[in-house]
Amino acid sequence: MASERRARVAIVGAGIAGLVIATVLRRRGVRCELYEQSPVFDAVGAGIQLSPNGVRILHRLGVAPALAEHGVQARSIETRRWDDGGLLARVPHGTACEELFGAPYYLIHRADLQRCLVNMLAPGTVHLGRGVARVVERADHVELHFADGGHTTAELVIGADGVHSAVRGAVVRDEPKFSGYSVYRGLIPAEVVPSFAADPRVIFWLGPRRHVTYYPIAAGKTVHFSAVCATEDGRSGSSTTGAETEELAAAFAGWNPEVRRVVTAAASVTRWGLFDRDLADRYVSGRIALVGDAAHPMLPYLSQGANQALEDAVVLTDCLDDAGRDPVRSLRHYEALRRPRTAEVHRQSRVRAETFHFADGTRQQERDFRLAGETLNDLAWLYGFDAALTPAQLEALNGRAALGDHRPEVVS
Repeated sequence: MASERRARVAIVGAGIAGLVIATVLRRRGVRCELYEQSPVFDAVGAGIQLSPNGVRILHRLGVAPALAEHGVQARSIETRRWDDGGLLARVPHGTACEELFGAPYYLIHRADLQRCLVNMLAPGTVHLGRGVARVVERADHVELHFADGGHTTAELVIGADGVHSAVRGAVVRDEPKFSGYSVYRGLIPAEVVPSFAADPRVIFWLGPRRHVTYYPIAAGKTVHFSAVCATEDGRSGSSTTGAETEELAAAFAGWNPEVRRVVTAAASVTRWGLFDRDLADRYVSGRIALVGDAAHPMLPYLSQGANQALEDAVVLTDCLDDAGRDPVRSLRHYEALRRPRTAEVHRQSRVRAETFHFADGTRQQERDFRLAGETLNDLAWLYGFDAALTPAQLEALNGRAALGDHRPEVVS
């Protein structure tokens, strides 16, 4: 295939970060093209949690009406014991999130969020069915070589293509790391958890080598659940062979009856191995930058994957818009601003991979004691971070101040 017209910025991956970056750059008059390997925008994924640090960004983009229509505001995050259902912690969110952090905590189907972001893009921005095979950086441009044999060039390339990123290899050479856990995800009717109708919230159940999370999405009509289990089977990608429902039921035999009711209510479930990567010493190489899971894939225990991708998108676009900086310097500035923040979120996500799954005993009891004392203020380091500060303001933050003044100690 012939070479296509050159873009100033080429974005690889039409996930949340890629869509936001394309929208912002187009609004600022930057010529950019977005390439996505999937041939269509399907109703992919399941539920995601959007904390105030991410929701504020979406509100500023004009997505507030769509979030209110399709999302559910969580009134609290609740943690329970795996067997008897004993309440370990309940941290109120609801209006308190808006009062403290200027935005609510939303629960939404990933496809609903993707759809509203796609609708904001200028026609012709997205090129579907264009999987990237390799990226080659030259002195004054970057080449994108597609799986279908075509190629194009751009002044800058932004890799927003996830944990198995094709762009990442042009920046850092490493491999995804299997965490020792897999997650089963499913969607079930709202009637399975009737208490959500009056009290929408996120519920965690913690147990030895396993935990379960569920919450309402789709304007309260559906409940999403994630069930995480320790396993030696590190298959990457999703599995939907039909055996997953039986595996899931067996994995949670002996758990609280409510958990059993939730995880066995889905007609089908997907199974994903949970992978991250060691934090790279760089997110940028010359004219190439990584964002979101392509830059710093994280385990899901802080529910920050989408939120950190949104923060990346804002900081990157603001750095590119910063007057007086050439594009290559702007990418380096983005990296310097984001690495301290994402390093801490990455670290704490890994810590929770252990603390969520303690066997019953002394360490579990110490964890439960700490959980009982948590308040919303303990999450200010996470929820209160404002990625929309100017690059100069973000640069002025360093060390503990860059993460907020309320970062809690975590059980290790």
